Amino acid sequence: MTIDRFDYIVVGAGAAGSPVASRLSEDPDSSVLLLEAGGRDWNPLIHLPMGFTKLTTPDVNWGFSTIPQKQLNNRRMHYPQGRTLGGSTSINAMIYIRGAASDYEMWKSLGNADWGYEDVLPFFRKAENNERLNDRYHGSGGPMNVTEQAAHNELSKAYVRAAQELGLPYNHDFNGASQDGVGYYDVTQRNHRRESAATAYLRPARNRPNLTISSRSQGTRLIVENGRVIGLEYLRKGEPRIAYANREVILSSGAINSPRLLLLSGIGPAAELEALGIEAVHDLPGVGKNLQDHMDVYLTARSTPVSYNESDRPLKMLGAGFQYLMNRTGPATATVCEAGMFVRSSENPETPDIQMHILPAFVIDHGRQRVRGHGFTINTCHLRPRSIGEVTLASSDPTADPNIDPNFLDDPYDWKLSLEAFEWGREMLATRAFAPFVKSEHMPGAAVQTDAQKRDYVRKWAKTDYHPVGTCKMGSDPMAVVDTDLKVHGLQGLRVIDASIMPTLISGNTQATSIMIGEKGAHHVLSSPGAAG
Repeated sequence: MTIDRFDYIVVGAGAAGSPVASRLSEDPDSSVLLLEAGGRDWNPLIHLPMGFTKLTTPDVNWGFSTIPQKQLNNRRMHYPQGRTLGGSTSINAMIYIRGAASDYEMWKSLGNADWGYEDVLPFFRKAENNERLNDRYHGSGGPMNVTEQAAHNELSKAYVRAAQELGLPYNHDFNGASQDGVGYYDVTQRNHRRESAATAYLRPARNRPNLTISSRSQGTRLIVENGRVIGLEYLRKGEPRIAYANREVILSSGAINSPRLLLLSGIGPAAELEALGIEAVHDLPGVGKNLQDHMDVYLTARSTPVSYNESDRPLKMLGAGFQYLMNRTGPATATVCEAGMFVRSSENPETPDIQMHILPAFVIDHGRQRVRGHGFTINTCHLRPRSIGEVTLASSDPTADPNIDPNFLDDPYDWKLSLEAFEWGREMLATRAFAPFVKSEHMPGAAVQTDAQKRDYVRKWAKTDYHPVGTCKMGSDPMAVVDTDLKVHGLQGLRVIDASIMPTLISGNTQATSIMIGEKGAHHVLSSPGAAG
C-alpha cells in the first residue's frame, strides 16, 4: 500500500477546496495534497458555457438522488453534485450571487463572531477579478474572474422589462448595496469560457512542486489517534492508499460528501454509527444534520421562435460551434440562466426572500425531458426555507451513496412562500412585455387555478435548486460541528471548509459564498499557531 506524508491534506477540489489548496501552497515550505474523487476537468463541455446542460454523466457528476420526499409524492429526487476538478463550479450555470448582507449578520447573531457581513466582504473582494466593477463591494486582481454575459436572449430582455412593469427597480449589481430588483446576472467566465474554481485557483498553481493534485481519489476514512486526525485512507483509481498530515486535514467536499466522510470515520452521532457497525471514535451529534437547500418551482411557456430550443440540433450546433470558435459569440456563450430578480414576499418586508430567473428554453426535470418547439422557463424559489433535513449513511460501505433528505416543504411556511413565488411567475407571464413572445402557458397550464391544483403541480414537478448547505454547521451550540475557525469540535488537526459550515442558507446561489469560505478558511489555517508563513 502506498503511504505518503504532507503538511496539509485537502479533501475535495471544488468551490472551497480549490482556493484552500491554492492559498496553502503559496508557501513553498508547506506541502499540500489535494484529493478529488472525480477526474481532471478535461471534458470540453465543462469549458464551453452552454455545455453545462450536457454535463450529467458519472465522469463529472455524482448523480445522487434523495430519499423519498414525503411532501412531494414520495419522489426520489435527482440531486446532482460536481465530481471533477472544480466540483460543482465546473457543471453549474456560473451565476455569481453572494446573498444578502443580512445573511451574514444572521450568522454573526448566532454566535459566529468574525463572520458578519463586514468580516466576510474582504474575502469576497480578495477572490474576485471583476471586469465590470471595482468599488467597496468588488475587487479586481483576484483569481476568480467575474464578468457580464456576452449577450442576452430576447426573452431575457423581455423578462427584465416585465419585472419593471410590475414595479421592481432595475438593479445593476445584485452583490452591491441592495439585492432588490431585476437585472442581469454576473457570471464566472473568462474570455467567454467557464471560470471554475479549478481554472481560477488550480490552473495557475498546478506546477508548484509543493502541490500534489490527485484526481480519481476518494477519501474513505479519517485516521484518528488520541483525539487528533493524523491522516486518511483513500482510494486512488480503486487502489487503497494512506496519506498522513503533519499539520491538518481539511474537508472541502461539500454539504453531502464532507459529513459522509466524517460519518464513515466514526465521527458523528454515536448511536446512528453503531447501528451501522461503525465504531464511534468521536460522538458529535450535529454531523449530517441541519441540511438546508433551496427548492425550485418552475413554470414554462410556449414562445415565438426566439428561444435556445432546437439549438442543439446537428446543423444548428455546427453553426453555433463555428460562430463561437470564430468570434466567441452566439448561443454557445449562453449561461441559459441570464436574468433574475429578488423580491420581498408578503411575509418579509425587510429583505428579498424570493428569487426568480428566466431560462430562454424549455428546462423540465433538470433538462432531462425534451419538448419540441420553442419556449422558456421561469424558475421561482423561496430563499429562506424553514424545513431542515439531513445526510446519513445508508451503510458502512464507503462507495455507497449516502441517504440525502432535504425534507422539502416539511414546514407549512415553506409551502406558503413557494406558492407565493409561483404566483409571481404567473404575473410575469401576463405582462405586456411578454405579450409579443408568449403563445400559451405550457406548465402547469391555464387549467391549474385552485390551491389544490397548484399544490399537486408542486408535488409532481418541484426540484432542488442545487444549493445544499449546513450539514457541518459552524457554531457553539450542541449541534454545531465546527467553531468559528472551522475546526471540528473536540478534535485536533481537522477542519471543515466548505458550504456545509453555513449555519443558515444564504439568499441566493451558493457558488460565490463557498469560494469566500475557501478564502476565509485558508486565512484561518494560515493564521493558526504553528502554521508556516
